[in-house]
Amino acid sequence: MRQPHPAALCLISVLAAAPASVLAQPAAAWPAKPVRMVIPWPPGGGADIVGRILAEPLGQALGQQLVVENRGGSNGVIGAEAVARAVPDGYTIMFHSVTSHMLNPSFFAKLPYDTFTDFAPVGLVAEVPLVIVVNPVLPTKTLSELLALAKKNPGQLSFASFGAGSISQLAGELFNRQFGVKMTHIPYKGGGPALVDTLGGHVPIYFSGIGTSLPMLRAGKLRPLGVTTAARSKLLPDVPTVDEAAGSKGYEASVMFGLFAPARTPQAIVTRLNTEVVRLLDSADFQNRLANQGGSDRATSTSPQAMLDYMKTNTPRWAALVKEIGARID
Repeated sequence: MRQPHPAALCLISVLAAAPASVLAQPAAAWPAKPVRMVIPWPPGGGADIVGRILAEPLGQALGQQLVVENRGGSNGVIGAEAVARAVPDGYTIMFHSVTSHMLNPSFFAKLPYDTFTDFAPVGLVAEVPLVIVVNPVLPTKTLSELLALAKKNPGQLSFASFGAGSISQLAGELFNRQFGVKMTHIPYKGGGPALVDTLGGHVPIYFSGIGTSLPMLRAGKLRPLGVTTAARSKLLPDVPTVDEAAGSKGYEASVMFGLFAPARTPQAIVTRLNTEVVRLLDSADFQNRLANQGGSDRATSTSPQAMLDYMKTNTPRWAALVKEIGARID
C-alpha cells in the first residue's frame, strides 16, 4: 500500500487542528459576487413590490447587489422549481408568497419539488392584510349588511379574487363557510384586473390585497367593509376586522411573504441573511417603506424556525378548506 506523501499528512494535521471558523471561510466570505433573488411572480404584483423594497437595502447590507429575477407562472411553481434546483451556495435565494408556497401542494396534484425539504427558510418578512371591498353601488355600508344581503340572495352575489388558488379565493370561501352564506367566486389573473372589474361594477365584492385597493379606497371609489387579519391594519385604522364587524371569532386570512434559500445552503449563509433582514425590519424607515409602498406590515416572528413553524401550522388549515371546496389548479 502506498504511504501518504509527508506533505499530505501535514495538510491533514493542519485541517484537523483548524478551528471551525477557518474551515467555514468560504461561507464567511460570502457574498463575493452579486446574489440572484428570484421572485416567482410577474412584475408589478404584491410579491414583486415588496421583494424589490427589500432587495436594494439588503444588497447594501450584504455588500453586493441583489439582482431581482421575475420567474412568474403557475402560482409561483415555476420560479420555486428553479430555486429548488439551484446550487445551494448562497448565490440564489427566493422572495415568495409563503402563503401561496404552502397552498400549492393542495391545489396541484403534483409539484416538481417538495415544499418543505427542498428549501431552507430564512425568515418571514412582511404580512399583507386583505380587505373586503365593495362597489359603492352595492347597498351595503357594513359587513353585517353584506351578510344579510348574501343570506337573502344565496348564490346571487359574486366576489372577485386575484387568482384561482390564491389566498384571495380562500378568504372568500372561508367567509362563505364561516358565516353560512353562498357567494360565487370569480377568479382573475391578478389584482389589477380584479380591481378594474370591481370598480366597473362587473363584480360587486373583492377580497383585495390592501395595497392594491388602497388608492381607490382613499378616493372613495370603493367601500371597505373589513380587514381579514386578526388585528386592524395601520393603513386602514378605522376599518374593523372581519371578526369585529361580524361579531365572530377566528376569521383570519392574509398574504405572508418570506425569504427562502435552496435546501443545503450553508447554515452560516442562512444565518447571515436572516440577521441582515431582521436589522432592516427593525428599522423604522424600512417599516415605513413596507407600509407606504407595499401595503404591508412587518412580520412579527422572523427566525428561520418561526417561518417553518408558521408553514407547518397553517398548511393543514388551508389544505382542509381546499379539500372541502374541491378546488384544483391543474
